[in-house]
Amino acid sequence: MCPLPLYELNMKEKVLLVEDSAVVLKVLKHLVAQNPNFEPILANSFETALQQIEIHGDELFAAVVDLHLPDAENGEIVDAVLERNIPTVVLTGTYNDELRLSLLNKGVVDYVTKDSRYSYQHVMKVIERLRKNVSIKVLVAEDSTTSRNFIRNLLEQYRFQVIEAKDGQEALAILESDSSIRMLITDHYMPVINGYDLVRMLRRNVRFQDLVIIGLSSEGDSSLTAKFIKSGANDFLKKPFYHEEFHCRVIHNLEAQEMLNTIRDLANMDALTGLYNRRYLMAEGECFYQSAVAAQRPIHVVMLDIDHFKQINDNHGHLIGDKLLEGFSALLRNFFSDSLVARFGGEEFCILNDICRVEEISTRLKLLDDSLRNKGFTPEDIKITYSGGVVSEVFDSLECAVKVADIRLYLAKNNGRNQVCSLSEVG
Repeated sequence: MCPLPLYELNMKEKVLLVEDSAVVLKVLKHLVAQNPNFEPILANSFETALQQIEIHGDELFAAVVDLHLPDAENGEIVDAVLERNIPTVVLTGTYNDELRLSLLNKGVVDYVTKDSRYSYQHVMKVIERLRKNVSIKVLVAEDSTTSRNFIRNLLEQYRFQVIEAKDGQEALAILESDSSIRMLITDHYMPVINGYDLVRMLRRNVRFQDLVIIGLSSEGDSSLTAKFIKSGANDFLKKPFYHEEFHCRVIHNLEAQEMLNTIRDLANMDALTGLYNRRYLMAEGECFYQSAVAAQRPIHVVMLDIDHFKQINDNHGHLIGDKLLEGFSALLRNFFSDSLVARFGGEEFCILNDICRVEEISTRLKLLDDSLRNKGFTPEDIKITYSGGVVSEVFDSLECAVKVADIRLYLAKNNGRNQVCSLSEVG
């Protein structure tokens, strides 16, 4: 049985703000509260900060602290927060390079001076980056245990999930088994498979085209950087490196890849619903379909169409129609989170699933029915129904399967709507 996906709870992350200036604290509170992912927790003194830490404890996601507080003028707040393993950004009015280096070596995430409006925006950018990093897996391939632990600690400061490999062969096996890994940081001189050869092997496989790769080495000639990048690495660092440079390179390369993914999504995603569009479905869906057939996995093509949608647009307006499409799409993402779901056009949707049995597809569609009956997506509380066609037999191509599913959908329409037609109903 494949479990049905559950609704995710929209939990806000608590950010501790420690600042004795009422004006600065108000600015920080406003910026944090504006972000729907965060909840500000305020403290205007060292004593108050300790109380907030005691109250909220492990619920604190990050902290932004001033160094000089009336009751703790020498940065004691930094040690107090770091002792609880809370990622900490220092926001101070004075710049001291020696102090900055000392704090970064202690493990603070960043050291920011209050010299412009951008400083506060930068603090928010760092906090938001930490939130994104929580879901990002980074594989560290390094044969030296000391270096591997050092890199792990640097990455965990920024809230990354870290996986380790002691050589290139182990790294390759881990990457093959876990498609959710977003970044590889690999040393060059490793036994079995070195870093350079590992990069070349990965880039030959289209599956790893979006994997961010950063090469490392403490030895070798000056051409090693160029060799790594020409073989497909995104970046290269010579050891020993300063940890602030390391963090900057990691974040820069991740954000560059995220920007590329955003641009790609603009071409592949439907702007209104956030689902894949028809172009992506017919291009990538064909590979999805043929892979399932070749592996002898069950493959289901489901076509759904909202009933009487033109009447809804005519009677209530297109803005209401758009809200219904958005709401319906959100439910499809929820109940078919393990599937390829696309807006086929207008009010018609297509789902490809290669995991569940046909009985489980039917169960999910019934749960979708229940949700639609109990949920209104507009102030008018308009309830909607849909008709559908399901194909679970194997065809030569996705296009053929879609055509048959579409025929069954319109058979369901002709039989009175608000139903799903499959092979058993046709027979």
